[in-house]
Amino acid sequence: MGRAISLVENGAESAEIILASLDEDLISQATILGITGPPGAGKSTLTNGIISQLRQSRKRIGIVAVDPSSPISGGAILGDRIRMMQHATDQDVVMRSMATRGRLGGLCATAGAAVRIMASCGCSTIIIETVGVGQSEMDIISLADITLLVLAPGLGDDIQAMKAGLLEVADILVVNKADCRGADTLAMDLEAVTRKGSAEPTQVCMTVATEGKGIAELLERIDTLDSAHRDSGERQKRRRGAHDQEVLDWCLEILRPTLKSEITKRKLPLLGDPRRKAKEILQEQ
Repeated sequence: MGRAISLVENGAESAEIILASLDEDLISQATILGITGPPGAGKSTLTNGIISQLRQSRKRIGIVAVDPSSPISGGAILGDRIRMMQHATDQDVVMRSMATRGRLGGLCATAGAAVRIMASCGCSTIIIETVGVGQSEMDIISLADITLLVLAPGLGDDIQAMKAGLLEVADILVVNKADCRGADTLAMDLEAVTRKGSAEPTQVCMTVATEGKGIAELLERIDTLDSAHRDSGERQKRRRGAHDQEVLDWCLEILRPTLKSEITKRKLPLLGDPRRKAKEILQEQ
């Protein structure tokens, strides 16, 4: 599985054959769970708890963990692997870390391929965990069938979530570290915000991931919502949107080197409208 993902990620000649030969039924049956939220909310610890709970049912799990990377060296800490070391020897838990390396479109496209390969190899649940809540994380999360937004008290998350519109991407809001002061207030604030202008408010769950509390109830809500999305056609609609976005990402990734070379070659003047310059270059291609 890891070799197949590497071949696709590196653009090997066999990548097309690999992706064309995947098991469509297994991909359709798998659930893709996205987990995002600000640093410090406990996303990796919650992910670790979800994995442990799912493994009790002997389900095979795939994880795509997106880590930030240095804009200078391109290196990444890959901290998610460190937090999930207890599953390192479990052959039915497959983790793939992906460093951003400044590649928004390319990363989204590769993450989508990794998810499908994992599903085709028997992973019934694939978790995409991102490092934060920037634009790149939002685009990657669009690959998910269901998205969890993980928040925690004491981080200013209530203000951040309300201002940045992060609630719009979430299917379930998770208030982690629910044993800390301010957790109940944060949960009530989130519930109040989601009720405004929404016929179906976003669900709010409380967890203490370090102790495994609330994770079983969270998984029950995920299963219920996933079944509802399958029956209503929402799930298929999301996957169609993710597919089209992935194709667009690949188009941009393929065009990027040629366009960058053309821009460098022209030595364009610093003054003027960059958008107009871009239109002129594209019209000539």
